[in-house]
Amino acid sequence: MTTITELFACADETTGTAVTARAAAPAPAPGEQALLPVVGAGTRVPLVDGTQRTYANLDCAASAPALEAVAARVAEVLPLYASVHRGAGYLSQVSTALYEASRQAVARFVGAREDDVCVITRNTTDSLNLLAGVVPAGGRVLVLDVEHHANLLPWVQRSGTAQRGTGRVATVLPLEPTVAATLDAIRAELARGPYALLTLTGASNVTGEALPLDEVVAIAHAAGTRVAVDGAQLVPHRGFSLAATDVDYVAFSGHKTYAPYGAGALVGRRDWLDTGTPYLAGGGAVRDVRTDRTVWQPAPARHEAGSPNVVGAIALAQACDTLAALPAGALEAHEQALRARLVDGLAAIDGVEVARVWPDSADPVGVVTFTVADRNPGLVAAYLAAEHGIGVRDGRFCAHPLLAHLGAEQGAIRASVGVGTTAEHVDRLVAALAALQARGTQAQYEVVDGCWTVVDDTRPLIEVRGLDHLAATAAAACGPALDD
Repeated sequence: MTTITELFACADETTGTAVTARAAAPAPAPGEQALLPVVGAGTRVPLVDGTQRTYANLDCAASAPALEAVAARVAEVLPLYASVHRGAGYLSQVSTALYEASRQAVARFVGAREDDVCVITRNTTDSLNLLAGVVPAGGRVLVLDVEHHANLLPWVQRSGTAQRGTGRVATVLPLEPTVAATLDAIRAELARGPYALLTLTGASNVTGEALPLDEVVAIAHAAGTRVAVDGAQLVPHRGFSLAATDVDYVAFSGHKTYAPYGAGALVGRRDWLDTGTPYLAGGGAVRDVRTDRTVWQPAPARHEAGSPNVVGAIALAQACDTLAALPAGALEAHEQALRARLVDGLAAIDGVEVARVWPDSADPVGVVTFTVADRNPGLVAAYLAAEHGIGVRDGRFCAHPLLAHLGAEQGAIRASVGVGTTAEHVDRLVAALAALQARGTQAQYEVVDGCWTVVDDTRPLIEVRGLDHLAATAAAACGPALDD
């Protein structure tokens, strides 16, 4: 019988079975089929013409669907769920072992060094706010203005006097027109230092582009500056390793990594996390408490006060393990093929313009933002959903300064691919946009509460508990406007 202490060491045994040899079918080209099965891949949605289509989810950059392997893992462990850490009960010990094993799997997925620490958080925003709170007092932080708000606002809001007298100051470096010029600007600004930290995106949530991490790290470390990477769009789409890149910290989200169960992670150097201000004050983060003093735990417990999201951590670990098990290069090939197919298709449509941050950037991930001349982005997104069963994102994508640089202060449309995306999804989007430009919309649309919706929408609601209070005509309503 396996004991609790042996859970970490257990390995599955696979029994070989003789099979009859068959002629192998030709392998599909990258992107033609889904790379991994995802929950909801066959979901059908109603269209305004009374028909239904299988939903084409091209909004993975906002939130990716759960991998089937993740959903199965969650179903497996839920009967074993109990309180973690310090629980004497059998299931508490099991849950604690699963939670800590999940932490190890998440750290392993991003190539953590032996002395790195992995803190389980809620998401990338949570991780970066945590990191902002442990930068040593007086440490200067450099951030670019191309960032998602998750990697801009924590530093701006915590700079100067806003950080309760720590003297921590953030400098926001303006975007330069090329990658080469941006690297020169970073080098020049760091020379004016010292800076404690440079924080930047690993892949833009708007265009998929990024600065070359190896060059950025070399520049920063030569100046004595640590590097933090917002990995929300990088980690789910590319192999990434802290050890290989020498990046100091990486933050990412489970809901963008095919594990939408409310967990994320911050992984990196232990020293700041061991001594920095605890992220939350509460049980589990302390060694001893008296009315006149508190003795805090080291990381990761120091920043995980309260009952942790055990199921979310297990889900994220399963997603990491499933992605890591893909053949080398398969994920990158899948997304590159789909991205190239999408960009080429958009380029052939009059009036459609694909956004780029830098003309000399290389190897973007599968995130493409574009505009359609003389058409409101919200209208285009509503049309794609109502008339073609396609989900995209519209707005300014929580990257307002970058959208201003791109000349799209009124917003744009973003299509993003993932492991469940197929060539049919991309082709359907391109065909729908070509039809829009050729003949316009077939339904009538209006703005309701700041959101484009179908006039007199007759699409039925999906039969799921929680929607019965809505009128059928409100099926397309989006409620309060949200920017990704």
